[in-house]
Amino acid sequence: MAKKLAYYPGNAARGSSYEVEDCIHLLCSTLGIELVEIPKASSDGGNIIKQSSPKLQHALVARNLALAESQGLDILTTCATSHGIMCDTSDEFQMDKGFANTVNNLVARVSGIEYKGESRSQHLLHYLVEEIGLDKVRDAVINPLKLNVASFYGPNMQRAGACGDDDPFMPTYMEQLITALGGTPVEYDLKCQSVGTPSLLTINKPVMRMTAAVLSDAKSNGADIMVSACTLSHANLDSYQSKARKVSGMDTSMPIVHLAEMLAFAFGHFPDRFAQLRTRALVIGG
Repeated sequence: MAKKLAYYPGNAARGSSYEVEDCIHLLCSTLGIELVEIPKASSDGGNIIKQSSPKLQHALVARNLALAESQGLDILTTCATSHGIMCDTSDEFQMDKGFANTVNNLVARVSGIEYKGESRSQHLLHYLVEEIGLDKVRDAVINPLKLNVASFYGPNMQRAGACGDDDPFMPTYMEQLITALGGTPVEYDLKCQSVGTPSLLTINKPVMRMTAAVLSDAKSNGADIMVSACTLSHANLDSYQSKARKVSGMDTSMPIVHLAEMLAFAFGHFPDRFAQLRTRALVIGG
């Protein structure tokens, strides 16, 4: 019997990172996960709106959670930033009932629904390790990775309440998943460091240095490729490599894939893209 979850793509999967959207439905189908579209879901604010109006960001998130809740479903997302944001709103609602009522009043006036706190966010990584199980993932592998893979978690889901049962300070879920997919996980110090995505347009050079530091650290520790658990951070790590190198002077050349892509490739989907990734890793990787 298929496991059913509401799907929230986040702010980038249907825009700058459409390759994630290509892969998520196929890999979930392989594992018996049924994704249900959230009707009329909106942006979650991306931690950008929160800088000027925390209440507005919480209201946007609460509305999305309420829409999933109305279908009796938890939310699955492939974006660590979106997951962290949803967990933050869920936690605020649990801790401060007065604030929850204020936000729900706003949501109800606009959408006619309220968030009761029953639906929760699940990040793809945590759901696979804790609910699907690594054995089932391993059994689904058709094309083993056979690459040295550095994991990038970022900071947004690395806190108590947002990282599942993984260690918030020294996570291992992604490394366990890489091993199950036939790859070799690469340990490096900066796998949970921010790459400054919300500040990209305002403090560009420091953000580029943060991005370069993560890429350089992974490469110096022998990574052929990097896999990201966040669609927003993925754009920094992938699209801004050249600019990060120019600003920092560090070696930032590294093929980047999102977690959804890595899974889909290992499960036998998009073999041409997987072949191209292997070629890129040989040319500019480790």
